[in-house]
Amino acid sequence: MLQTVSEWLWWERLWLPANVSWSDLEGRVYAKASQLHAALPCALCLLLVRYLFERYLATPLANVWGIRDSVRLTAEPNPILESYFCSQARAPSQADVRSLCKKTSWSERRVQVWFKRRRNQERPGLRKRFCEASWRCVFYFFAFVCGVLALYDKPWLYNLKEVWAGFPKQSMLPSQYFYYLLEMGFYLSLLLSLIFDVKLKDFKEQVIHHIATLTLLSFSWISNYIRVRTLVMAVHDSADILLEGAKVFNYAKWHQTANAMFVVFTVLFMLTRLIIFPFWLIHCTWVYPLEEVAPFFGYYFSNVMLLVLQILHLYWAVLISRMAYKFIFSKLEGDDRSEDDSDSPKDRHHKLSHINGSGARGRANGYRHRQTAIKEENRQQD
Repeated sequence: MLQTVSEWLWWERLWLPANVSWSDLEGRVYAKASQLHAALPCALCLLLVRYLFERYLATPLANVWGIRDSVRLTAEPNPILESYFCSQARAPSQADVRSLCKKTSWSERRVQVWFKRRRNQERPGLRKRFCEASWRCVFYFFAFVCGVLALYDKPWLYNLKEVWAGFPKQSMLPSQYFYYLLEMGFYLSLLLSLIFDVKLKDFKEQVIHHIATLTLLSFSWISNYIRVRTLVMAVHDSADILLEGAKVFNYAKWHQTANAMFVVFTVLFMLTRLIIFPFWLIHCTWVYPLEEVAPFFGYYFSNVMLLVLQILHLYWAVLISRMAYKFIFSKLEGDDRSEDDSDSPKDRHHKLSHINGSGARGRANGYRHRQTAIKEENRQQD
């Protein structure tokens, strides 16, 4: 049975165009499926490098820049609410809040405050966010430099039709092998560390992205789609450097630098992900291969996976546009993808109204509000 599965899995029509067999690639230095096994050791090494980087470089840098975790109020012990929080939901519905009020003899406000504080206890601190963003920024920069070194003297960088010249009988270059291995190891390490990293609102989309990327890289490796995939990787890394860099400087309160980087990132993201990627690279994989070979399974599968990535690009473009809107018309305070459990819109309105209150009237209103809030908090605690 295993032999049958192996024969079906390595059926030439899945991976190669018609009239091309594995024997036709003999005598060339071409990508082999067995070489993909090196991605796992590479991922584990990158996880080790990341741990050392965050501990001995990012953390001391956070100390130098005075990046500290904010002090958070802890939720008072309550077995009933704790059980609900751990087993059912982190943010109960209004009906559940009323039900919990009856069980605990607490007011609705007190129960809501308890869940808010309990969620905040599990939120990652600012230093953790800083360390993660620093690592990704450094890696994307290093990977982009490696991509430039691997591509700058290749004819297919300047003429996309050269991507398919002689396909699939194309020899693999050492620079392509190490660039591929580095990228596959990185995305595999991100997939392995998802459960430990800061969880964002687009957590599911991140999982889909990492799996789609690894699947696409693995398939393109076996099918010898290496040239176009190196172009795709370089295009993606270019904008990611600026995104992570903007986060790093934002956490360090270098707001002007962070804002400038975010503006450049937004422009570069829209250019690379919404223009170059679909209208140059996807066009390159849809149209130009047909000039060399007839369509086969790998042709359709590869392009479908690229379209999946493009759908994710559109989703992230919406989030980035929202952030850009806030940046232009209000104040950008963080990543729209973050799971920050900030105050409700009503609470934020109250805070802003008192912060922006001018003159004696504003100060008096702010003072009365603070006194009322303190009394209410003491009453709830009694």
